[in-house]
Amino acid sequence: MSERADTHYTALVVEQPTPDFSGVALRTLPLESPGPQQVLIRVRAAALNYPDVLLTQGTYQFKPPLPFVPGLEASGEVVAVGVGVSHVWPGDAVVAQTRQGGALGQMMIADASEVRPMPANLDWDEASAYSAAGMTAYVSLVHRGQLEAGETLLVHGATGGAGLATVQLGRHLGARVIATGRSLEKLDAARAAGAHELVQVGEGLRDDILRMTGDKGADVVFDPVGGDVFDASLRSLAWGGRLLVVGFLAGRIADLKSNYVLIKNISIIGIRAGEFIRRDPAKGAEVMRQVDALAAQGVLKPYISARFPLAEGVQALRVLARGKATGKIVVTL
Repeated sequence: MSERADTHYTALVVEQPTPDFSGVALRTLPLESPGPQQVLIRVRAAALNYPDVLLTQGTYQFKPPLPFVPGLEASGEVVAVGVGVSHVWPGDAVVAQTRQGGALGQMMIADASEVRPMPANLDWDEASAYSAAGMTAYVSLVHRGQLEAGETLLVHGATGGAGLATVQLGRHLGARVIATGRSLEKLDAARAAGAHELVQVGEGLRDDILRMTGDKGADVVFDPVGGDVFDASLRSLAWGGRLLVVGFLAGRIADLKSNYVLIKNISIIGIRAGEFIRRDPAKGAEVMRQVDALAAQGVLKPYISARFPLAEGVQALRVLARGKATGKIVVTL
């Protein structure tokens, strides 16, 4: 392990999960050394993901012991490595996508398996923000949805980080991409990401999709929203269509009418991209190699709508919780 002079660092710490983020504060913490198969990183940027909101509010299925530092995705420089780490070295620029958090601080320790060399042609902010969204998009479209060139891809929640990455990847794979969202103004980002057509979500969503597809319906639907959007998606799928269940941002888990699934030969497919990666490390490593390559090529390029310094990290979480952001929010260090 390399020598270092740092003894403490500043981080955003969740001392008590609360709905209003009042239990989150900046604190000075002692700096630990990386253990075997761990990497110590000086964080340059950390991208927020919706699980960060749920973790700090105490509503996520995974509840780390208190206190903890949130943040699942970061870019930075390697400060030191533990025994057994050989794929990155002190001074290397890296990205970290970690299940246990820690990115919202000046320093973080991550498992070596969660740290990868930073792709070329990205700045710190971009490098912090493409990995989780790109992983979700790639697992969804390539491995689970098996999207083919020439098919129609319907992307709900297309103005969020994962939605925009899915639009970009779908266009790259040769699909016709229809992007939906609540705000036409925010959907401009989806058009810039490669969407062929835009739909503002409303009462006539099913009819809009059928009209745009000549009554055929969509071949693949990416749905992180659920609720009424799921209901409309189920009724606007093509014969043999695949509905990818990615999340429930609407707050309602829809009931499934199985007779409709049978009649139209539909597949309803659950997406847990992170678990997909963890349960098959070899396949997961290949997914992340592909995601990194797509980022280096500029295919996956995160849209960053807001940047906050670490001192305003709580405000960044509040903005994400209100659903007002387009693409990604990045905390800079």
